[in-house]
Amino acid sequence: MLALPFPVIDPVALQLGPLAIRWYALAYIAGLLLGWLGARRLVQRPGWRVTPAAIDDLLFNATLGIVIGGRLGFVLFYNPAYYLEHPLDALKIWQGGMSFHGGLLGVVVACLVTARQHRLPPLELGDAAAVVAPIGVFFGRIANFINGELWGRPTTLPWGMVFPGGGPAPRHPSQLYEAALEGVVLFAIMVWLARGTYEPETRGRLAGVFLSGYGIARFLVEFVRQYDPQLGLLFGVVTMGQLLSLPMIALGLWLIGRSRRAAPADAA
Repeated sequence: MLALPFPVIDPVALQLGPLAIRWYALAYIAGLLLGWLGARRLVQRPGWRVTPAAIDDLLFNATLGIVIGGRLGFVLFYNPAYYLEHPLDALKIWQGGMSFHGGLLGVVVACLVTARQHRLPPLELGDAAAVVAPIGVFFGRIANFINGELWGRPTTLPWGMVFPGGGPAPRHPSQLYEAALEGVVLFAIMVWLARGTYEPETRGRLAGVFLSGYGIARFLVEFVRQYDPQLGLLFGVVTMGQLLSLPMIALGLWLIGRSRRAAPADAA
């Protein structure tokens, strides 16, 4: 069976004595810093009430939200039985195990906290965060690929890859699918929608597009992504990732509809 060779890359990008700097950590840093710079530039366009100072505070709050929320999400959504028996292991973040949906909830809390600090509309701050969020998603999925984790289900397609730890069968490089759809494509859509003057009457629309766009992309890719062995297919039909994406899609569509109703006739 034909298969592409997996480009084995050392997950440790740089070794400084006992200190190992991993690609995964660099991906988080790159996503946060580039997102911060992009959001600062975005809110300086006409129409935005969000200030660069608020974006600066959001960077700090969102970093905490991603780490804490991502870890709690993994513990609660993907392996609660294990961590109930080994609660101290939940603190061992260096062993891996982060949930995007948990990290997203952490960022939502960060937006609410930052909006309160700066007396800003939370949905407007959420719009700014939504435009740059695909940057972090892209780097995160590339890091998953480098680590050889979260690979897809077996496939006979010519671009299937044999992943370390994934057995002899070629598998979908689902990390690259997600990097393309949830990262590159969604970022292009968000940038296009955010062009020009920001209309305060449409607050929440950009956040809604990101939520529904990510949710749909993730739901589709999950059909070829290997489900978690400790969970299997829930109800024999869907994965946990698909189940968690459904509320995202629903909330995103609601925010889009809400913004359209609130927009003046000429803007609509």
